[in-house]
Amino acid sequence: MIYIKLLMDHAKACGEPGQATVRVTGMPDSTALPYDAVLFDCDGVLVDSEAITNTVLRTMLHELGWPISAADCFRIFVGRALRDETAVIEAHTGYTVTDDWLDGFRKRRNDALTLDLLPIPGAVDAAREIDRLYRGRLACASGADRHKVELQLTKVGLDTVFAGKIFSGMETPHSKPAPDVYLAAAAALGVDPARTAVIEDTPTGVRAGVAAGATVFGYCPPDSPAHNDPRVLLEAGASHIFTDMARLPAELSH
Repeated sequence: MIYIKLLMDHAKACGEPGQATVRVTGMPDSTALPYDAVLFDCDGVLVDSEAITNTVLRTMLHELGWPISAADCFRIFVGRALRDETAVIEAHTGYTVTDDWLDGFRKRRNDALTLDLLPIPGAVDAAREIDRLYRGRLACASGADRHKVELQLTKVGLDTVFAGKIFSGMETPHSKPAPDVYLAAAAALGVDPARTAVIEDTPTGVRAGVAAGATVFGYCPPDSPAHNDPRVLLEAGASHIFTDMARLPAELSH
């Protein structure tokens, strides 16, 4: 058994050092697998959370006087850390976004996710199969806060698959589309980012994976909203597009 420990410097992000411990069972046979590790986004890839989160956000923006449509809410905010978009909210509402308001959003969002969250169809079995094939060399690298990611993975039964292998863009100096969270995940797994596959569903996330040097697979189910139209993800740099999460293990072998 190999234990890899990554000491991450969180001074820029949260003022104190943090440590992530990754447990794996050895390097995959590079002659059999095209990648050394698989790095998953969370929202819209593993869990069907984006509509839930954006309904809560849209309601709160309406309360501030911004009658934003569902389509515009997706276009502006999906795939991005809300902390990085406060200037947009302030410009449309005249309201100064405070930490209390952001905390209130997170609470209402988490309550809704706890009630209504479901996995992306096929994601649970796909992640478990990739965990088996890659001998534990997978990670969840999300732009969301750690509590949300852990809540969601636990809700859909993937907490054990990703235990000790969750990385949050809120704990890195820069959120997606910067590559920081994917670079942190690859470093923790002890692999070259260029030898990883990244699974994403938004142009922001695709750009983060590309900037990390990874091969990016863009997930676009048949009922995809506009933000993950195949053409948009290809323009952002995705190398592959797939429509069925259940087929991801097979897609990775091509």
